[in-house]
Amino acid sequence: MSEPTPKTPTPAGDTYKGWVFKWTNYIKGYQRRWFVLSNGLLSYYRTQAEMGHTCRGTINLATATITVDDACNFVISIGGAQTYHLKASCEVERQRWITALELAKAKAARIQAESDDSGDDPSPSSPPAAPGQGGGSQNSEVQSTLRTLGSKVEDLSTCNDLISKHGCALQRSLSELDSLRLTGEAGDKIRQVTERATLFRITSNAMINACRDFLALAQAHSKRWQKALQVEREQRVRLEETLEQLAKQHNHLERAFRGAAQPNANNKVGAVQGEASDEDDENEFFDAVEEAPEFITVPADPHFHKRSSSNASGFNSEMCSDDQSLNEEPLAMSQEAPSQELVPLKKRRKRIPDKPNYSLNLWSIMKNCIGKELSKIPMPVNFNEPISMLQRLSEDLEYHELLDKAAKCHSSLEQMCYVAAFSVSSYSTTVHRTGKPFNPLLGETYELDRRRESGYRSLCEQVSHHPPAAAHHVISDRGWTLRQEITVASKFRGKYLSIMPLGTIHATFEKSNNHYTWKKVTTTVHNIIVGKLWIDQSGEIDVVNHTTEDRCHLKFAPYSYFSRDVARKVTGVVMDKTGKAHYVLSGTWDEKLEFSRVMQSSRGGGGGDNGSEGKQKTVYQTLKARELWKKNPLPEGTETMYYFTDLALTLNEPEEPVAATDSRRRPDQRLMEDGRWDEANAEKQRLEEKQRIARREREREALSQRSSSQSDEAVDEESLTDPSLKCGPHDNYNALWFERCQDRITGEQIHIYKGGYWEAKDRGCWEGCPDIF
Repeated sequence: MSEPTPKTPTPAGDTYKGWVFKWTNYIKGYQRRWFVLSNGLLSYYRTQAEMGHTCRGTINLATATITVDDACNFVISIGGAQTYHLKASCEVERQRWITALELAKAKAARIQAESDDSGDDPSPSSPPAAPGQGGGSQNSEVQSTLRTLGSKVEDLSTCNDLISKHGCALQRSLSELDSLRLTGEAGDKIRQVTERATLFRITSNAMINACRDFLALAQAHSKRWQKALQVEREQRVRLEETLEQLAKQHNHLERAFRGAAQPNANNKVGAVQGEASDEDDENEFFDAVEEAPEFITVPADPHFHKRSSSNASGFNSEMCSDDQSLNEEPLAMSQEAPSQELVPLKKRRKRIPDKPNYSLNLWSIMKNCIGKELSKIPMPVNFNEPISMLQRLSEDLEYHELLDKAAKCHSSLEQMCYVAAFSVSSYSTTVHRTGKPFNPLLGETYELDRRRESGYRSLCEQVSHHPPAAAHHVISDRGWTLRQEITVASKFRGKYLSIMPLGTIHATFEKSNNHYTWKKVTTTVHNIIVGKLWIDQSGEIDVVNHTTEDRCHLKFAPYSYFSRDVARKVTGVVMDKTGKAHYVLSGTWDEKLEFSRVMQSSRGGGGGDNGSEGKQKTVYQTLKARELWKKNPLPEGTETMYYFTDLALTLNEPEEPVAATDSRRRPDQRLMEDGRWDEANAEKQRLEEKQRIARREREREALSQRSSSQSDEAVDEESLTDPSLKCGPHDNYNALWFERCQDRITGEQIHIYKGGYWEAKDRGCWEGCPDIF
């Protein structure tokens, strides 16, 4: 019995072994031999036992030619001197050997070329070690790493060529099979294989393009990276020497200062100085985002920690009292907690049914996507999560307590910190949420009544279908109101999908009469074609207080593979109307956000070496950072429940009484949550068709009214499909709980809550609600 051949060759291919039939002569024909491919050499033996002592022949693949005769035969030759006629046991096994041989050949040729180059032009010895550096050993390690990376890039290039060649051959073979026009089960099988091969070709082409781009980029920038690495190493050495000198000078000046101040200082002042010196050890260095050169933060003079209201410090007593209120805020909140707990609260659910593992025929979806706009493609629920966009919008209230704290602030600048943290916190729920929410039906609503637990009531309504727009209004008993109207625009870029929320968010506070506005950043879904989906947030947000003209500029740094900074970084600066900075914010949008009080700012830190062409950064001296917001931990088992948070798990929980148009009553969404996805898909199609019928009826009615008012001409069926005769962009639809008007702050056309919903809920009267489910 022969030993089994390895299933697949090693792509990087140091060793590959197996039985292959070799042509000997016309009398014996093909004889089975044990072949071993190792280090660019192909050797063969009669049996495996001969490997230790008797080799029957060897070919160096660096100069060999590999050709294919038919389905199982292939030939390896070096000019006319040495030729092996080989035959594999099957076509699949032949292809495995061809792949391994071609990879080994490319690697052997590359090694031989490098050996020839090194013989003609010997490399100079390693440079001497620089002060404070590993010197020659570190340089040799870097060069070794670069050579390894170059070898892997060449392997990638070879795999690229092989996939392209074999993919074309596979497509030709499938085309020949398809031309046979077989019927019955054989024809269905061939069509199924053809579809899968087409999907494979699409993915392979995407990988080939990515490989080609990476190869071109690596070849174009390899030398530049080596030079940049050397420059960085030299700059680091100079920086270490400079820091050492500055440390010595600082130590000398500190001793001189203490010696001069000692005769004039009493014991009490000496104790305060000693305490300040101890606190100086706790100061930290807070650097700015590496790709955001607008500012740098450094620890302020430790004396600022001890001055509560000093005119000599250049800061008024109002700012110091603000800082004190920030420290006392948790205490104030904890004092109110007992009164909230006196009211018995509804017990919310902690789990939903686990997400089922359903397979999906991607080809059937791709066929329906050809020639259509992305927003009009009917997608199955397999891509969804069992909540609607209205419920997802309500998830912005996950950290509503930030607005509760903001409502208690006496300073508008302190209040701005909490509002900015609230604008960042809404993205923390998206880091693992790759499923899309259900698109709401026109007229669909969602209420989130948490007045007893958290003091607020929230209402969302889908006010437009083309373009899709949702209006949101929240009123809190703790002194704040939130409203927004969001329209989502998306662009499919091939490898990723950009989702751009359009619209403005408004937050007003009853006590201070401050009115804040901001917009959302761009969400990017990566690896659309191949790979694991992941989400990034990038862009800039300006939170503006229209009452005091204070402003907070937030920057969401896009993820970069080459960045040394933390992923999902967010930085910001809180400024008054004169542009003076008072707080610096820093953190990540998926974990936490901290704030630091700015004690002093200055311009400095240019740097042509960094490519800024003399552009100066702002240096902020700040107190020690304190936590402003931190993400809540996810519930246990969240990975099987669509990565929902504790709040998200309760959003679709059945509740009475709610409006007949509430998302909780949506049947396809409920079926999906229960794990009945086939029924959910059928129900989703029914609801969408019902919505289209209702829209056509509104268009017919609007066109009829327009025709009767303008002329007596008859309205035929063709006029209903004429875009020039249709009504406005909002389909002549009037929302039930919101009314359209112009915003006095932004000038945008928006929908404002006109009231009546909660009164209708108290009466239990939903007669005006449309039948959409």
